[in-house]
Amino acid sequence: MDADVLPITVEAPADAGHPAPVPTLDDPDWWRSAVIYQIYPRSFADGNGDGTGDLAGVRSRLGYLKALGVDAIWFTPWYASPLADGGYDVSDYREIHPDFGTLAEAELLIQEALALGIRTIIDVVPNHISAQHRWFQDALAAGPGSPERERFWFVDSETLPTRWVSPFAGETWTRETLPDGTPGQWYLHLFTPEQPDLNWNHPDVRREHEDILRFWFDRGVAGVRIDSAALLIKDPELGEVPENPGPGEHPTQDRDELHEVYRSWRAVADSYPGTRVLVGEIWLPEIDRFVKYLRPDEMHTAFNFDFLARPWDAHELRESIDMTLAAHAPVGAPSTWVLSNHDVTRPVTRYGRDDSSFAFLKKRFGTPTDLALGTRRARAAALLTAALPGSLYIYQGDELGLPEAEDIPLAALQDPMHFRSGGVDPGRDGCRVPLPWSGTREPFGFSSPHAPHRPWLPQPRQWALYTVEAEEQDPGSMLNLYKRALEFRKVDDALGDGPFAWLDLGPDALAFRRGDDFISVTAFGAPVALPPHREVILTSSELVDAGDGVAQLPTDSTAWLRPQH
Repeated sequence: MDADVLPITVEAPADAGHPAPVPTLDDPDWWRSAVIYQIYPRSFADGNGDGTGDLAGVRSRLGYLKALGVDAIWFTPWYASPLADGGYDVSDYREIHPDFGTLAEAELLIQEALALGIRTIIDVVPNHISAQHRWFQDALAAGPGSPERERFWFVDSETLPTRWVSPFAGETWTRETLPDGTPGQWYLHLFTPEQPDLNWNHPDVRREHEDILRFWFDRGVAGVRIDSAALLIKDPELGEVPENPGPGEHPTQDRDELHEVYRSWRAVADSYPGTRVLVGEIWLPEIDRFVKYLRPDEMHTAFNFDFLARPWDAHELRESIDMTLAAHAPVGAPSTWVLSNHDVTRPVTRYGRDDSSFAFLKKRFGTPTDLALGTRRARAAALLTAALPGSLYIYQGDELGLPEAEDIPLAALQDPMHFRSGGVDPGRDGCRVPLPWSGTREPFGFSSPHAPHRPWLPQPRQWALYTVEAEEQDPGSMLNLYKRALEFRKVDDALGDGPFAWLDLGPDALAFRRGDDFISVTAFGAPVALPPHREVILTSSELVDAGDGVAQLPTDSTAWLRPQH
């Protein structure tokens, strides 16, 4: 078979000769230490050759995910959608986008993954829907003052109703044009005009989303990731953003009424066997406000974006770890650790820049990157995060060390963040390029080389170096580093959720103990002399001999150790 051809069969797991017991949804604590792999469906694997990733492609690669060692997969939206914003503009939550497959195939995938010990988490996008959704089309047709419009934020005004700024840049209100060509009401959209915001004060909106949860829990999903989770409730007075808003005073973010919504969602989740987790996408700078969403009757976990956004610096990352652990402790929720996702510049690229932090507003074309440095740091970061207490998220391709694709032709870019920035921001397409699986030329096994369509975003030529096929054959590859780390994480009871204690190895190192028999050390500045140990479990780069039998950890490296007793 041509090395580039993608076989559409479910691969056997690496340990098929000695299958592990198949888990069920009845384990109440699976989520506290889980390794969760994020799948961006358009870009994971293409099963039918149309250039777009699909569920057939995912099913064909479940064996890869089993061998990698993940406990769950999280899908970004796979629903029916015009794809104005990568699927986050949902037109029907109960149908799969036809480019990805069918509802029956999604149900089959959920069960096939579970048979391999992999649970499925799906995305729910409650803040807004697609402008093509039946509700919004009905609202446009019904006209001002109709019950259909009460599910949204329609406003009569001669000027912009507010000066609220979109996370995508630009205005947050669009004025409809009536059939006779005259202007009508304005409607709110915190994101694009194709994504009208729902009015969460309306009982239809709340009831519909609880029904959506039940629809998917009935089909076996183990949890939902909640997009833009802190934005649902708006100030009904439509007040402007205060210069320094106090707790709960922002008109569109983190309003106190939100907690009632998530308490009702938790009740739905808890009515099912096992633990069906609620995972929030919550970008909040105030850690005390953030942790309120993690009280025992609300969400189970939330993404720790503070750690992701910090620069590669010992002091900065230690501050983030301390703050995160301290905030989670009172509510008994595990922390989550994530280095990137489908919105964020990939670690290999980000960590190779002079400013290795991440902020959406700082993204610009032509930012210089030292990929060798970034790769070294990303390897160290992989082991560092895998050793921290709580659950771990891996964005597809980070286990291959993929860099950000920064040479996508302008004509091929699709992300609305790029266009709404006036072309200044390269957008998020660079971390969404289809994965390379095998071979030496595009489509690199993402689909058959004989398929009539090229991948929906072009793959860089140099990605021949990053294919799964190439990295599986290289013992020192990023992929094999991830595999060894996740394999060890499964067998060592000290890792995942549990106790944590810092060790002092100087200001340019982060060192900590997990349990009685595990130490992680990361060097940021000068090489670090390793503490007394009886075994080196795993390192992100080779140790150096400092003489007299003293092993040193090089700069920008992490080592896992068994301490001397």
